Amino acid sequence: MINALGLLKRRHFLPLFTTQFLGAFNDNLFKTSMVLFATYEIFADATQESFFNALAAALFILPFFLLSAVSGQLADSMDKARIIRIVKLAEIAIMSLGVGGLMLARAGAVTVPIVMMLGAVVGLGIHSTFFGPIKYAILPQHLAEDDVLGGTGLVEAGTYLSILLGTIVAGFIYHSTSWVAALALTVAVAGWLVARAVPPAPRLGPKLELDWNPARASWRLVSGTMHIPRLFLAICAISFFWTIGSVLIIIFPPLVKNVLTADASVASLVLAVFSIGVAIGSVVINLLLRGEISARFAPGSVIAMGLAVLGFWFVVGLWTPAPSGHLYNMMAFITQPHAALVLLALLAVAIFGGMFVVPLYAFLTTTVTKDQTARTVAANNVVNAGAMTFGSLAVAGITALGVTPAQLLLLVVAMCVVSAWIAQRLHRACD
Repeated sequence: MINALGLLKRRHFLPLFTTQFLGAFNDNLFKTSMVLFATYEIFADATQESFFNALAAALFILPFFLLSAVSGQLADSMDKARIIRIVKLAEIAIMSLGVGGLMLARAGAVTVPIVMMLGAVVGLGIHSTFFGPIKYAILPQHLAEDDVLGGTGLVEAGTYLSILLGTIVAGFIYHSTSWVAALALTVAVAGWLVARAVPPAPRLGPKLELDWNPARASWRLVSGTMHIPRLFLAICAISFFWTIGSVLIIIFPPLVKNVLTADASVASLVLAVFSIGVAIGSVVINLLLRGEISARFAPGSVIAMGLAVLGFWFVVGLWTPAPSGHLYNMMAFITQPHAALVLLALLAVAIFGGMFVVPLYAFLTTTVTKDQTARTVAANNVVNAGAMTFGSLAVAGITALGVTPAQLLLLVVAMCVVSAWIAQRLHRACD
C-alpha cells in the first residue's frame, strides 16, 4: 500500500476521488461566497454576522441528523455508484437555486435572496448526507484491505485541498455573482459527468427492508452500531472533532473582520491555511501509521491541536487593529508583525486535527462487514450532525450574549481536552 498516491492511477478509485473533489470544491465555493458576501456586504454587525454564519452551518448539518439513517440504508441496499450519479444530478439544481439567490442579493434584494441561499445550503446538506456514507463505505468494496487507510487519507486530503481551492477562488470572485454562478454550475455538471465513470458497487449481503421513518430509523441505526466499544468511542471522538471544526469555521470570518480587522481576501486566506493543514495532517498520519489502522497517535494529536488553538488565541490577543474605518488587505495583513505567528498557529491547529481524525474514519469502515459499512458511516453522521448542530446553535446563542469570537477559542481548547480523553479510551479499547 504504502505509496497511497498510486491509488490515483486506479480506475476503481480515481473517478470517486475526482467526484468527491469537485463536490467539495463546489460546496465551499458557494458557501464561502455566500458567507463572505453576507459578512462584508449585507451585515454590518459582528453579532449578526456570527448569527448568520451559525444559522447557515446549522441548516447545512441538520439533514445529516434527520436523513443519515435513510441514506445509509439506501447505500447498503442499492448500487452505490448509481446513488452517486443521482446525487450529482441533484447538485446542478441546488446550485441553480443558490446562485440565483446570490444574483438577486447583488441586485439589492435582501429577504428573498437570503431565503434562497439558505435553501441551497439545506439542499447541499441533503446532497452531502446521501453522498457522505458512500465515499467511505465504497472503499472497502473497491480496494484491498491494506489500501483502505491510504484511500481514506487521500479522500480526506483531497477533500481539504478542494475546500482550500474553493475557499481561495470564492475570496477572489464572491463580489462577482456572475462568475460564481458560471463556475458553480460548470463544476456541478462536470461532477455529474465524472460520476458516471465510478465503477459499479452493488449491494452486498442480504436484502434490506428499508425504514423510511427518519426518527425510528436513526434510533435503530445508532443503537445498532454504538454497542461495539471501539465504534462507539471512534464516533464520539469524530463528533467532538467536527463540533470543534464547526465552531472554528463559524467564528473565522467575524474574527478576521472584527479582531484582525482584515478584508475578505484575508478571511479566504485563513480558511485556506486551515484546509492546507488538514490535508497535510491526513497525509502525515498515513505515513506514520504505514497502513496500520490504529488510534495510538490520536490522543497526542488532539492535545497538540488544543495547544495550537491556545497559541492562536494568544497571538490574536496581541494583534494591532487597523485604523478605524479601514480593513487590512492581504498584503497589508501579511506585513503585520504577528501575521506569521497567526498563520503558523492556525496551520498547526489544522495539521494536528487532520492527524487526529483520519484513522478514526478507517475504524468505521473496517470494524464491520462490507455490507454494513454505509450504515456504520451513516450512524456516525447522525451523531456527528447532532453534535455539530448543537455546537452551531450554541455558538449562535453564546454570541448573542456578547461572547466574542476570540473568547470562543478558549471553548475549543476545552473541547480538545475532552476529545483527547475519548481518543485515549479508544486506543486502550483497541489494544
